[in-house]
Amino acid sequence: MTTQNTEQLYKDNVLGNYGLPPITFTRGRGVRVWDDTDREYIDFCSGIAVLTLGHSHPRLVSAIQSQAESLIHISNLYRNEKQAQLAAKLNQLAGGGGKVFFCNSGAEANEALIKLSRLYGKAKSGEEGKQFKVIVAERAFHGRTFGGMSATPQEKIQGGFRPLVPGFESAPLNDLQAFADKVDDSTSAIFVETIQGEGGINPCSVEFLQGLRKLCDEKGILLLIDEVQCGAGRSGTFFAFEKAGIRPDAIGMAKGLGGGVPIGAVWMDDKHAALFGPGSHGTTFGGTPLICAAALETISVLEDEKLLQKVTENGAYFLEQLEALQAEFPDYVLDVRGQGYMLGIQIAELPFEMVTKIRAAGLVVPPAGGNVIRFLPPLIATKADIDAALAIVKEVVAARAVEFAAAV
Repeated sequence: MTTQNTEQLYKDNVLGNYGLPPITFTRGRGVRVWDDTDREYIDFCSGIAVLTLGHSHPRLVSAIQSQAESLIHISNLYRNEKQAQLAAKLNQLAGGGGKVFFCNSGAEANEALIKLSRLYGKAKSGEEGKQFKVIVAERAFHGRTFGGMSATPQEKIQGGFRPLVPGFESAPLNDLQAFADKVDDSTSAIFVETIQGEGGINPCSVEFLQGLRKLCDEKGILLLIDEVQCGAGRSGTFFAFEKAGIRPDAIGMAKGLGGGVPIGAVWMDDKHAALFGPGSHGTTFGGTPLICAAALETISVLEDEKLLQKVTENGAYFLEQLEALQAEFPDYVLDVRGQGYMLGIQIAELPFEMVTKIRAAGLVVPPAGGNVIRFLPPLIATKADIDAALAIVKEVVAARAVEFAAAV
């Protein structure tokens, strides 16, 4: 099928909520992807932080094929061993003493966290609707379901869909006192991303996370952590909050957990897990044998190939090189931030044209809020892959910085 045919099919049949996608990809291998003209690109988008092992990793492909040959789906009316094994593994990674619920996406995982906050507030206050407020961070992104977008204080997400779900208030990220000032008798939880992704690659400081844990303990409220984008090793530790030495009451996961297949998961501490009884929550497709087999293999490859250590080392190098780019073009590259393989540069204009220019030069990257260009390479990306990507970024930024300076 030609590019024109595919483009026309999109125009005629696909909802326009994404706009018209600019390019058609047909195959991928490792950190490379090819379009329908057989042009090769370096992929530092990773399906927006999903392709943990890159494209078509042989072990992941084999695990999916093997599971598909025996059992794909049976529903949660019955047990399947892969779900039990994955739950045990995630419980271990979270520090034990908890339970896991499986769903299909980050938005669904966050919905479960919001439902947990409501159940907790009811149990604590003894009355439904009395203690239900959740404090979130400014520039947060927790999904596009009604609960998720109500917890996302961004007009571009909420606009057109009001009235929203009540009970959410926001405070500036990393401002512990501002969060503390929002807590009152109606508060049930604080809900933050360890590293904001869509909001512009904004990490929580270690001190802030530790302060939130202490605040929640003092006030008797939940600390809910959204690791949908920054989890599954992307920061250099399996959970990004590990660097702060804290333990949340519940964790939302998705994206990179399955290496490319749709999965969401929630871990919650045992002392809160009992709030969910039979019939209180559910999903048809969550935790299927096929999806859990893929996630188990993704985690196994992370461990076997010591990818977290490599992400930490190569991510620090990547960050240093981006900081050098900022030092060279300080009027155009305004900031550099992030951890591991979740990095961003804030530029002095909207990022969309630059994302297009970078892709035209052979590198696929996504934009983010706050005029940020994100770099989300697969966790298998090597230093050589990073250098190849950097060469493209430096060339495009250098040319655009000169144009931008001349225009202002």
